[in-house]
Amino acid sequence: MTAVASAEQARPARPDGFSRLAWFAAAVAIVATTIVVRDLAPWTVRVPPEWLPPIRAWVTDFFKWLAKDADLGLFLFRDATRAISWLLSWPLGWSESLLAKGFRQVPVAEFPWVAIVAGAGLLGHALGGRRLALFAGLGAFYLALFGVWTPAMQTLSLVLVTAPLAAAVGLGLGVAATRGRWIEAILTAAFDVMQSIPHLAYLAPVVVFFGFGQVPGLLATAIFAMPPMARCTILGIRTVPPEVIEAGRMSGCTPLQLLWKVELPSAHATLMVGLNQVIMQSLAMVVIASLIGAVGLGYELLFSLQQLRLGKAVEQGVAIVVMAVVLDRLSQRFARLEPSHHAVTLPFWRRHRHLALFLAILAASALASLWIPGLRNPPAELTISTAPLWNGAVKWIATDLFSVIQPVRDWLTVSVLIPVRNGFLWLGWLTAVVFVGLLGLRAGGGKLAASCAAMVGLIALFGFWEPALITAYYTFVAVILCVLIGVPLGIWSARRRRVAMVMTTVCDTLQTFPSFIYLIPVIMLLRVGDLSNILAIIGYASVPMIRLTYLGLLRVPTAIKEAATASGTTPRQLLWKVELPLAFPEIMLGLNQTIMMALAMTAITALIGSRDLGQEILKALPEADVGRGLLAGVSIALIGMTADRLIAAWSRQRKAELGLA
Repeated sequence: MTAVASAEQARPARPDGFSRLAWFAAAVAIVATTIVVRDLAPWTVRVPPEWLPPIRAWVTDFFKWLAKDADLGLFLFRDATRAISWLLSWPLGWSESLLAKGFRQVPVAEFPWVAIVAGAGLLGHALGGRRLALFAGLGAFYLALFGVWTPAMQTLSLVLVTAPLAAAVGLGLGVAATRGRWIEAILTAAFDVMQSIPHLAYLAPVVVFFGFGQVPGLLATAIFAMPPMARCTILGIRTVPPEVIEAGRMSGCTPLQLLWKVELPSAHATLMVGLNQVIMQSLAMVVIASLIGAVGLGYELLFSLQQLRLGKAVEQGVAIVVMAVVLDRLSQRFARLEPSHHAVTLPFWRRHRHLALFLAILAASALASLWIPGLRNPPAELTISTAPLWNGAVKWIATDLFSVIQPVRDWLTVSVLIPVRNGFLWLGWLTAVVFVGLLGLRAGGGKLAASCAAMVGLIALFGFWEPALITAYYTFVAVILCVLIGVPLGIWSARRRRVAMVMTTVCDTLQTFPSFIYLIPVIMLLRVGDLSNILAIIGYASVPMIRLTYLGLLRVPTAIKEAATASGTTPRQLLWKVELPLAFPEIMLGLNQTIMMALAMTAITALIGSRDLGQEILKALPEADVGRGLLAGVSIALIGMTADRLIAAWSRQRKAELGLA
């Protein structure tokens, strides 16, 4: 209590001398001016079409020129893209042949399903013991039992090729960034934009260069999944202790030896975190890549959703979740695995017992499948389906429960959401530019104000002002609700260890769900509409708010809490006057991540109907209109980067006021 009070007393004066009342008056003046000039100057509300530069057409024409006519000297650009497609088709073809469809040129079938189930169990046992073995084996068996084996193996084959490719490229870029500050600055800026752009925006440029199909899906996935590996590589190498590097140099290491023998081994833990992120991002993007023809579980799920076959969609969605959770647990255990050493004199089967046992099971099951076809692919008569059960539940919801849900949904939509949406749509572009500039000026000064105002102005110049307002409306409502849900749950978790254990497990599980999955329950319960979109966003984006509030409260020093208690504070005063202010940096980081995830999910909700920027991206895919799709994605990124900069500046300001900086 004393520490916070002294920090409040030592709060630095604002350099611009503006009081809170003056800032509030400026905001009111902006709104009043908007109301006055709205009818007198309509161009302040919507940019006239004749004022808009043809940026969209320029981008589309540029990509078409690249794809068809660009000459790189020795060869055309399209020759390079064809060579990349041909090169990537080989490992992808081998992976699919081994797991899903066999080799057509030679009479060799795919791996028997029983061998893959056994292999998953053996891998789990090698990495984490019996419990992980049982978990991984049962997860693989679920895919066979519920009749989604072939599409699941197609999805897995894509991930098995994409993840190493993305990890290798990310590792190379990360190493390059640590060798030059200017390279790091360029790559960091590029990664900020790439990770702010939603999944869907990656698809349009890939379609122009590579068309539709498995290889384009692989490339879009690899590009999307690569930045986490590069960032973790930069972080890992930068945090290697200087004395370790100096010892390597004194031992006579060349720069290449220093990298491979010292820096990368020392950064092993951080690199493994990056690999885990690559695997999870790959699985999430492989599902999205079904929109450009990548076959697998994502394609099946998309088809089921489009046909409103919700029973099958639930089964396929659960299968994707099972794959995601199993891969997440296996990759996490692999990241923590300690290296083992065996005497080289031991035979192969003793040094690699799990691998030897898998090869034996594979050979035996492959041989037996020649006489027992059911060992190669799960026999249809042995599979089960819960689709009728889910269809019955949907029918019950539609006939009985929906009469209870509908009045609540309609009241929330009409009384709350539509007025908020209309308020956003009322906002003119010039007012938004000035207002965001004012926020930037208050939070960080003129430079921040100019950059934030410029980003908002760019959205208007792209010609996406109304869809951008709808995106901002969805994000605003969802983030407010995420904060109202996440902060209390984080506080509750920090107060109760058992609650924290349950909440951590729930958050870990929710973070493994691909974004598609959140669309299924909201469609079942609420059908399509604004409320469905917002609830799907909340399900996807609420985890960072819960987790970082919890972590922030845990990191409050015990000595400060004891001092505050000794000063006579009540539990409520302790929370509001001490713990939450000291946990403020983590809470702001949670808010930042929640906004980014909400913006990404907003684009996905376009699949169930909306008029936002995600819908613009979807409309661009069939026509390969790169300008429309890419600029809509960049507009989402600009909203995210504007929010990120404002929140970061405000967070720094508050930390300085509280004496935490």
